[in-house]
Amino acid sequence: MGPVVKLEFVKMHGLGNDFVVINGIRQPVLLTPEQLRYISHRHFGVGCDQILLVEAARQPDVDFRYRIFNADGGEVEQCGNGARCFARFVHEQGLTDKREIRVETLGGIITPRLEGDGNVTVNMGIPRFLPSEIPFIHDEDVVIYSLDVADETLDISVVSLGNPHAVQVVASVDSAPVNTHGPLIEWHERFPQRANAGFMQVVDRHAIRLRVHERGAGETLACGTGACAAAVTGIRRGLLDSPVRVTTRGGDLNIAWGGPGRPVLMTGPAVTVFTGEIEL
Repeated sequence: MGPVVKLEFVKMHGLGNDFVVINGIRQPVLLTPEQLRYISHRHFGVGCDQILLVEAARQPDVDFRYRIFNADGGEVEQCGNGARCFARFVHEQGLTDKREIRVETLGGIITPRLEGDGNVTVNMGIPRFLPSEIPFIHDEDVVIYSLDVADETLDISVVSLGNPHAVQVVASVDSAPVNTHGPLIEWHERFPQRANAGFMQVVDRHAIRLRVHERGAGETLACGTGACAAAVTGIRRGLLDSPVRVTTRGGDLNIAWGGPGRPVLMTGPAVTVFTGEIEL
């Protein structure tokens, strides 16, 4: 047993997608996968979908580095709801007074902006559709792919928002097989880095309902990149027009996309719940 480490944290959420946010600028933070799983555990630890680590920027034109760890202890490239909480966190902690910041992630640079109404808008970057960029095993870029799952062949669209997504259209999210098909899609052999599985119900051309099985976390109350992925693939399939209101189990996000080669803008809330300290 090593020495006991006391770690300060802030509990936050974006539409019920909840996070333990840790300031890695003011305290040295080096967490093992076992410690990450302990912090994330809803009975033995603090409890969260993801752990967000704020670090000093490593590039001259960037304000912060943003690292994301899933509840299973694995590090991932991107988290949209977390990005909104990240922007609020660095303001509340006095780490910046900028309304708009540039943030380095494993999945690329994002630019969250605090709005006057308390919401946060995040420029999530330009969505990528080439199978090699997702990655997804297929020879060419098409809008709809066939994916064999269990005894069914599903029509899916794939996109990367810095992390891989597979989105399908369902008649009703209430009866969609999120808990059975979600893990099978996440671990499907055609997604070498696994995938987030989105189940989208089209309400009208500017509104959808969405449930997402997140890679390494299972179904969450909301998934920011999943909302972006659903809106973008819905627009690309000719089912939706920008902007799109995405209703998740945790609340609504607004997604705007100007088309190929343009960035996706996601707007929604970010809430601080409490601050605390945990011994590791």
